[in-house]
Amino acid sequence: MKICLIAEGSYPYVMGGVSSWIQMLMNAMPDHEFVIYAIGAEKAMKGQFKYDLPPNLLEIQEVFLDTFHDEVAGLQRNYKLSAKEKEAVKSLLTHRDTDWDQLFSLFTDQRIDSVSGFVSSRDLFDIVREVCEEHYQQIPFTEFFWSVRSMLLPLLALLKHKVPEADLYHSVATGYGGVVGAYGQYLYEKPYILTEHGIYTREREEEIIKADWIKGNFKDLWIAYFHSLSMCAYKASDQVISLFNRNRLIQEEIGCDSGKISIIPNGVHPDEFLQLKTKENDQVNQLLVGAIVRVVPIKDIKTMIQSFDIVKRYIPHAVFYIFGPYDEDPEYYRECRDLVRSLGTEDIIFTGQIAVRDYLGKMDLLVLSSISEGQPLAILEGLAAGKPFVSTDVGSCRELLYGSDDGIGPAGRVVPVMHYGKMAEAIIEIGQDEKLRVAMGENGRKRVMRHYTKDQFISSYRQIYESRGVLQWQA
Repeated sequence: MKICLIAEGSYPYVMGGVSSWIQMLMNAMPDHEFVIYAIGAEKAMKGQFKYDLPPNLLEIQEVFLDTFHDEVAGLQRNYKLSAKEKEAVKSLLTHRDTDWDQLFSLFTDQRIDSVSGFVSSRDLFDIVREVCEEHYQQIPFTEFFWSVRSMLLPLLALLKHKVPEADLYHSVATGYGGVVGAYGQYLYEKPYILTEHGIYTREREEEIIKADWIKGNFKDLWIAYFHSLSMCAYKASDQVISLFNRNRLIQEEIGCDSGKISIIPNGVHPDEFLQLKTKENDQVNQLLVGAIVRVVPIKDIKTMIQSFDIVKRYIPHAVFYIFGPYDEDPEYYRECRDLVRSLGTEDIIFTGQIAVRDYLGKMDLLVLSSISEGQPLAILEGLAAGKPFVSTDVGSCRELLYGSDDGIGPAGRVVPVMHYGKMAEAIIEIGQDEKLRVAMGENGRKRVMRHYTKDQFISSYRQIYESRGVLQWQA
């Protein structure tokens, strides 16, 4: 089969996490061909691939959301939208069900020859005026109109962008990627499946609530918009895959049909983590603490640093390694380095991008301080290597470290988000007790071997791909 994988803000521009998952999936299925539809934030990322592309990856189609804002407005015109078409556009902004087939049809019948022309049209002006009068009277219309215009422009431009033809569409999030997957299904009448690593709607909602640049009632507008995008993916998909039960319940709460949802956890190859390098002679008497993580705000590196400042007072021979790239958000990286300097904490080392397995075997324990996660591959890899973990209580981290009544025992400690004191306490507890570290490491490896192997993960996706393909061929 030829499978179109749709990624937003991840592969092939960002290392780790979802990107590693995509690379693993393609490498494990050499008998299938893949096309990547990559949605990036900035055109400056074009061609900046962080992975060696597998031979069965035929093409990467790059689309950047910031390029659409460069479009010059066309001449104002009237597209004479039908009542149903107007309602479909309007519903994107009002928390109501959107008729996506109407929107898709609108952008495939050649009437809308220019996105810039449409967002400057009398039709959109009238729609936005109605929404403002009905729901946002407290906002000046001019301010509301330009906000809606900038909001819709990337989505509408994606609908004008060519979707590659494939036998099956698979998006790894809802959002813009989910809409593209649904659009591919609409255009070519092919199966569409969705895998949610994190819950896109909730993640965007949290970001919007915290954002300083989105003021007052505009927050409700943006939340309604992203909810509409997610519902597009849920409704269009033939199957929705969640990584763990907590996320499945959230998907149902948002509005996904429970009958579509199945759970397929991530997986690793435990045998790949057996023969790892051990400590060097000068490290034998040190407690080595590591974090396999990108240096970006959602990973909350600052909490990690503050916790280690406390750890260092109780375990002076501790050394903290932050393994992972720091070029994705240079300003945040500088802030983290400034925090280390202001605290005066020694032995915190930013390694940059490295081969994780060259270091993993040397670590005594590992740490994850993320504000949001799905099912982190970093934890699965650490547990496969027999290393205990201290993690924030996000995503499936609690399930990974404590299990779900599997009788294995804890593989680490779970602490509240952004609580560096609790994180420090857990690191000190495990760091000062070698027997506890060994026992937790053994528990983690047992749990991975029982529930989270790469063979199980790949077998499940292979079955889904081939069953959906067979149904399509028969039809």
